[in-house]
Amino acid sequence: MDMGSGPALQYLLCLAWVAATLPIAAAALPIPTAAGGRFIHGLLCAFSSRGKTVRPSVSSSSKTRFTVPQKFFLHFYVVGAVVTTSLLLAIWFYAYMKMTPLMPEPSSYSTIASHLVGGSNSFSLANFWSSRPMEHKHRVWRTVFVLILMEIQVLRRLYETEHVFHYSPSARMHIIGYLTGIFYYVAAPLSLASSCLPEAIQYLQYQIAEFIVKGRARMPDLAIDPSHLLKPLLKLGWCQWIGAVIFIWGSLHQIRCHAILGSLREHKDSDEYVIPCGDWFGRVSCPHYLAELVLYFGMLIASGGSDISVWFLYLFVITNLSFAAVQTHKWYLQKFEDYPRSRYAIIPFVC
Repeated sequence: MDMGSGPALQYLLCLAWVAATLPIAAAALPIPTAAGGRFIHGLLCAFSSRGKTVRPSVSSSSKTRFTVPQKFFLHFYVVGAVVTTSLLLAIWFYAYMKMTPLMPEPSSYSTIASHLVGGSNSFSLANFWSSRPMEHKHRVWRTVFVLILMEIQVLRRLYETEHVFHYSPSARMHIIGYLTGIFYYVAAPLSLASSCLPEAIQYLQYQIAEFIVKGRARMPDLAIDPSHLLKPLLKLGWCQWIGAVIFIWGSLHQIRCHAILGSLREHKDSDEYVIPCGDWFGRVSCPHYLAELVLYFGMLIASGGSDISVWFLYLFVITNLSFAAVQTHKWYLQKFEDYPRSRYAIIPFVC
């Protein structure tokens, strides 16, 4: 992986986000029926439906065709936790070793090691790492900071899926929606890490190659100073801490909203539904989605807003959750005659 693969990775991720966002945007637009508007909207509704929004069908076999149990939501967060943890450890290790002046640059065996990872000469990688400007070092540590926020999010959602929500045994979701969720929890942490992931991977490759050449006995002992793992994070700019505050605010509201939704079905195996109330439910039908918009906005702010792939990630989050919220809002209005008409779908006074 060469030094120029960072932008290439970001462009690929941007294309992936555009490909995922455009169908949802098309389904939300008022496209004439003659131009396939109703077909596109119906198709996206079917793909994105889950739980209560799955449209009833004439037979149970047709209802379960191309669907999986809604409790498979757990898979999203398992995948997200594995991917995010792997990226966080790799980039944090790289930041600790090379973005702070703690360890000496490799001098011996560099020729063989650099050739094993595709280097052109014995000094290319050493010069690359040692010449990083301060702004780049801050960028790497910002990535660590944002990945920590993402790690908190996926681990919390993993816990909530297992211990807070009580999915009905009959609750299903479309296989396309399931695969979209898997895609999201792979692509989202990759997008957050894309600006420095290639160089972090190259550094790890270099270390592995050096280990192969030198052997364990001739490698220096790895000494980890916990204070140096955290000090650079504490020295980041105000943007990161404002983003963290927004993230925490959104997370706290999502925790409360999920607790409300989970309590509605506690110890119930039926498909009975009631109108949720409390917290942001007084203003919108899907406050847990609104809270997710808020906390991902916090991640965007914490990232510094300089990575285009993070912007495209957030655009997908807005489009996807808004579409899902509108469908859920319509379901509430159809299901309950006394449903509060003053509630919006996801964003107060907007939609």
